[in-house]
Amino acid sequence: MAVASSLALLATACGSGDDGSSSGGGSSAGALEGRGPITLAGGKDTSGNLQNQINAWNASHPNEKVELKELPEDADAQRQQMVQNATAKSDAYSVLVMDVVWTSEFAANQWITQIPEDKVPDLGKLIPATVETAKYRDKLYGVPITSDGGLLYYRKDLLTKAGIADAPKTWDEMTADCTKVAALPEAKGMSCYAGQFEKYEGLTVNFSEAVNSAGGSVVGKDGKPDVNTPEAKAGLEELVNGFKTGAIPKAAITYKEEESRRAFQDGKLLFLRNWPYVYSLASKTDGSSKVAGKFGVAPLPGKDGAGVSSLGGHDYAISSFAKNKATAIDFINFMASEARQKANIEKTSQAPTWQSLYDDATLNKQFPYLAPLKASILGAQPRPRVVKYGDVTAAIQEAAYNALNGKSTPDQALSDLQTKLQSLITQ
Repeated sequence: MAVASSLALLATACGSGDDGSSSGGGSSAGALEGRGPITLAGGKDTSGNLQNQINAWNASHPNEKVELKELPEDADAQRQQMVQNATAKSDAYSVLVMDVVWTSEFAANQWITQIPEDKVPDLGKLIPATVETAKYRDKLYGVPITSDGGLLYYRKDLLTKAGIADAPKTWDEMTADCTKVAALPEAKGMSCYAGQFEKYEGLTVNFSEAVNSAGGSVVGKDGKPDVNTPEAKAGLEELVNGFKTGAIPKAAITYKEEESRRAFQDGKLLFLRNWPYVYSLASKTDGSSKVAGKFGVAPLPGKDGAGVSSLGGHDYAISSFAKNKATAIDFINFMASEARQKANIEKTSQAPTWQSLYDDATLNKQFPYLAPLKASILGAQPRPRVVKYGDVTAAIQEAAYNALNGKSTPDQALSDLQTKLQSLITQ
């Protein structure tokens, strides 16, 4: 790919006004004014490519350089630091790498700046569902840079050896596949399945996917909690029973994305629910992955058919307290461009937000998971889009974690969660 020439063109398009001025400090929170250095605050970059993307901008913008401020790997800890920064009205963070579920909270509290849609020329070329994640009350507060849909990683080599031709489409099929593979000598010591079950945002994702994949919901289309239902119980019981039977290893109660990825790469799991970024890392042939060339990717299974992913991804938003907001929006457009997103997926396998990239023949050859990923994203359900999201996700995590640990029954966990959500979701 001729990245260098593309970068030069993009830099020219995005970087006019490289005069080094810093007049943005006194601008109003909503005005995209001021040029000069900015910071990008986001979670620890496990892909290793974000700094390369920033370097591409900095090379052509010597007076408007971007400094990366890495926050913790844990999404909840990232949000906490961003909230602390915002409540202090600090200008330490210019552009925020925001989980798609934070938009309502940050916009309602006026911690991020509304972005006029005409300032984002490529908005109409992005997957519509990703654009919606960046809106609050129909106004744009961010720009989608990466999307995410849950995928099922599986040991294709072992399924084939056990006489299984296709990845499972239902939870029962997955359990049956595990039983067959367990009889193979190569499967000694392996567990059936894992996702992310530590008490953090990943548990909200996995719980929501289990509930949605059983036909239930956490919050209904009317915006009201609707989690104390037979369908939600069926989803939660699938996870609870997984721990009880040992299909999900006990260690998985401590798994976040990276712990679960490493378990799969080390050959400890037959099936793994995780995000697209895992594909590139699990495919490495430098000795870090024992499953390179041995795994496949499929849509998540569900109770009676294909499962339902939680919609993930990250939007870039501008802090209301930042200086140099004109530089910030230009940098965001640079990072959101088709060329940048293509360069990023080639290096990291992270899901793009450009619709065209999912139909790119070259990318599909390199990343055969793109078709199931597109289906995952198009069929994904958002987590609750509420102003008090921090409190809501904490309540979900508490209820699910107690059920998985056997501290409460699924019935009691869902009843308690319904009551708690009713007190938190009032609009």
